[in-house]
Amino acid sequence: MRSLSHVRRIPVAGALAAAVVLGGAGLSVATPASPEEKVQVVHVTAPTQQERSKVAGLGLDTTEHGDAQGVEVVLHGRADAQRLRDAGFSWRVEDADLRATMAKAAAADKAYAAAVAESDLPSGRTSYRTLAEINAELDELAADYPNLVKPLTLEHPSVEGREVRGIEITTNAANVDDGKPVFLMMGAHHAREWPSVEHSMEFAYDLLTNQGSDARARAIVEKTRTIIVPVVNVDGFQISRSAAPLGNFTTFDYEMKRKNCTISAATPAQYRTGTCADNLAGRLRGTDPNRNYPGFWGGPGASTGWSSDTFRGDAPGDTPEVDNIKRLISERQVTNLITNHTYSNLVLRPPSLLSTGYSPDEPVYKALGASMTAANDYTNWAAFQLYDTSGSVEDWSYWQTGGLGFTFEIGDVGFHPAYQTGVVAEYLGLEPAAGAGQGGNREAYYRMAEATMDAGLHSTITGTAPAGHVLTVSKQFQAMTSPVIQPNGTVGAPIPYENELASSLRGTGGKFSWAVNPSTRPEVVGRYGRDPLAPTQPGQTLTNPAGVPAEGQSETATFTIGGLPQYDNGRAEVRVQWPNAGVDWDVYVYDSAGNPVASAASLADPEVAVILDPLPGTYTVVVENYDGGTTTSDWTGEVVFGPPTPASYSGIQEAWNLTCSKKDGTVVTVRPVVVDRGESVDVGNACKKAKD
Repeated sequence: MRSLSHVRRIPVAGALAAAVVLGGAGLSVATPASPEEKVQVVHVTAPTQQERSKVAGLGLDTTEHGDAQGVEVVLHGRADAQRLRDAGFSWRVEDADLRATMAKAAAADKAYAAAVAESDLPSGRTSYRTLAEINAELDELAADYPNLVKPLTLEHPSVEGREVRGIEITTNAANVDDGKPVFLMMGAHHAREWPSVEHSMEFAYDLLTNQGSDARARAIVEKTRTIIVPVVNVDGFQISRSAAPLGNFTTFDYEMKRKNCTISAATPAQYRTGTCADNLAGRLRGTDPNRNYPGFWGGPGASTGWSSDTFRGDAPGDTPEVDNIKRLISERQVTNLITNHTYSNLVLRPPSLLSTGYSPDEPVYKALGASMTAANDYTNWAAFQLYDTSGSVEDWSYWQTGGLGFTFEIGDVGFHPAYQTGVVAEYLGLEPAAGAGQGGNREAYYRMAEATMDAGLHSTITGTAPAGHVLTVSKQFQAMTSPVIQPNGTVGAPIPYENELASSLRGTGGKFSWAVNPSTRPEVVGRYGRDPLAPTQPGQTLTNPAGVPAEGQSETATFTIGGLPQYDNGRAEVRVQWPNAGVDWDVYVYDSAGNPVASAASLADPEVAVILDPLPGTYTVVVENYDGGTTTSDWTGEVVFGPPTPASYSGIQEAWNLTCSKKDGTVVTVRPVVVDRGESVDVGNACKKAKD
């Protein structure tokens, strides 16, 4: 895409040499600024999902902050700006000096902590926690609430040997085989996103300090199991949180570290020396844990370059952080999940790739997202609507286990802004947060916790089991990654990976009710869609005004999209073509309110701008003479309509293997159990052998 005349463009000079030369031919990664260059946050004009995905694929430092008009990225210097310009993008500056903004935030944090003895947060906290403080507070909560809190240490230590810790909150918390539905909340997949940690910790305090006096909190604590893992990426967080605050986003600005400390096999030898906090590649060494989960790993929206902030890793799920979370989810029947991030004021749900197609649970998923965004006033999107990503946690957990997972992109002003705004205001719903007066993220989290109690959103197995006997539901299966994008840009075959889901319930001698995920995985169920309710609208010819605009100028045409009951359009394609090679016309489409809804600004002929599920109304097409348009190479255009994509369901049903075992492990019975979302199946005496 290229600029219209009204869009501001940053002056760009030649590429500046990076502070270090990062090895690897063809690497496309954000180029760290030299100390004298200002680091800027810019909003790149990209009104379509395809264009936002193209921005994400440029190897720049993406903020994951975007809207329907574009996406924000961090420009580390003139070289990054040149990369954007070379790709045909225009932008406006949102933060002209990110270093100054961060210094201002740090000063505000000091002033706030000095002036306020105790905030209105459940913990009363007034400043960002360190990793040592987080672990100490987890210990204190376990000591203060011994019947309600079970300490949790995940299976693998980090690359640098640190434990990954959390807590489980429910009545009689020590009994992990109680059959309650499980809500998992996580923070700090990305090290520099400190508010994600604070929000996770505050929700733990919220439930525990209020369960004695508040009926809502008490019901959640009694009827569900809430697991809090505040820091998934402990190595990266420790480095980011303890680093000297340079604020300039250079290679050695470790406060801005995003990734973990895994050293890729592709890392050149000269960058493998030193520690994760002190090495020649600086903060750029490591893997992005939230591009490393095996679900759809290797696809668009993740980098193949070892030094990129979105590096996907050498293989699907090859980092200890990812295997920790994957094992936890596989063993605990996690029915609901929130992974906290910053920043973008978004609540995102699967799918993360447009090509995947909407999930079979899309109506339920979207409604649950809407319930939460009504409290924090964030945007409720399927993740691909921001841009394509692959290898994220909920794109594995949902499609392979059926648990409903969401990403929260907290706030809209930075990776770790001033504590008062980025944590206190966002959590409690105070000014200047988007959810001011509506409850904020606190209320959104409570709604997710209450959804965990809703049997209509998961599955239930009921029956009886003798005291001391152990029931297990399990399944083993192979799944596939995305077709794997290679470092040279070619696409290889998907990679198979194994999954084993197994969780247990301990019999009490009477009836049991066990909250589980559906026995048929969403990946097997199919894809959501709808049948058309009316014919597709006939195509329209665009009227080219008289004359030809000068190069760099534009002209307009209009068209009208109809709706039900006359027409049902699943897509509208605006096609503009011209007769001569070496000429380029660009296309921008706006709705009746002047909002950009689609564009096509490549070198293709024809240019095709696509609107999915278009709303009825009058639309304006702006056609720009980008290069060489004359009376002999003028454009013609049309609008072509297509029907909605119908649903695609396989009709296949998978079963849980329900096993009953004695205390000594002797298997008594094994039977299949098929149970759908919202369904309850009574198996009777789960340990009674069927008659021959």
